[in-house]
Amino acid sequence: MHGTIDGFNYGAVTPVVAYVMACLGSALGLRCTIRSLRTDTSWKPGWLGLGAAAIGSGIWTMHFVAMMGFHVAETPISYDLRRTVLSLVVAIVVVGVGVFIVGYRGATRAALLTAGLTTGLGVAGMHYLGMAGMRMNGRLEYSPVAVALSILIAVVAATAALWAAVSVKGFLPSLGASLVMGVAVTGMHYTGMSGLSVRLHESHGAQALGGASAVSIMLPLMVGPLAFLLLAAVVVMFDPILVLGEGEWTAPAAPQAPKAPADDWPEGFGAAYPGTTAHQGAYQGPTAHQGAAAHQAAAAHQAGAAPYPAGAAGSPTAYDRFGGPAQPQPPHQQPGSARPSF
Repeated sequence: MHGTIDGFNYGAVTPVVAYVMACLGSALGLRCTIRSLRTDTSWKPGWLGLGAAAIGSGIWTMHFVAMMGFHVAETPISYDLRRTVLSLVVAIVVVGVGVFIVGYRGATRAALLTAGLTTGLGVAGMHYLGMAGMRMNGRLEYSPVAVALSILIAVVAATAALWAAVSVKGFLPSLGASLVMGVAVTGMHYTGMSGLSVRLHESHGAQALGGASAVSIMLPLMVGPLAFLLLAAVVVMFDPILVLGEGEWTAPAAPQAPKAPADDWPEGFGAAYPGTTAHQGAYQGPTAHQGAAAHQAAAAHQAGAAPYPAGAAGSPTAYDRFGGPAQPQPPHQQPGSARPSF
């Protein structure tokens, strides 16, 4: 004998809240993954771990919020605590594997296929592991077509979400991606539930064997993931790059104003600053600094008549402060000469 199943015992409340939780976890996870791509290596694992925990907690919370609306008329339902908690751990760990693959390998085809397949199978495994934790006076039976379709939806949704996490730019596009992912994850859940039937045991009037009631176990368990999602939302809200956007923090710096001219410029230059028109008019490169003596010394050197005097103007080793050949100095200023007295 099959039991009478009602998946919407509280009307539209449970599917709507479940969808909101899936969108919240997906949005936080995608934003954290995007943030990990724009930070240094030391912070990347932290952001990826936060994103994986947010996505896993959101999906797990979505599943059990939807299950609170699941009702079998002929038998009460309870849940095994260990399997219920294990389904949460599986969701976070497996989603984390996919997020870390994409976070470190990028949106390459091989990385996306591997991460999407792993994450999708993990999400589907979380769903059916949570269903296996149900205790009732009956046995769950699934339609193979519905199971296969739900797994396919989970894999496609996970692959699309991971691609969006590393490819979509900007807040609004990533928000749209999280809404689509929420639809896919919630659709995966209800697709799997559509192929579910309950075959009651002969003593169908008996109470469920072991476990705790849905309300007594699910409400306390959901406090932790909900608190974590709230904490992750606060972290995302106060992160400046995620709030203001990438462009506000990676734009090139504005050009700086020229520095004030140095006080030790030689006479004749006045207040001219290198690079300005006034300086260009006063300084025309090494040629303007070569005096007649410099030209004569250069010509004599080329003709082989005389080498450059050590330290003489125009010699390869004599340069002024501007990088050009040094000007010839008056005799009284040359080294070793005495200043004439008057």
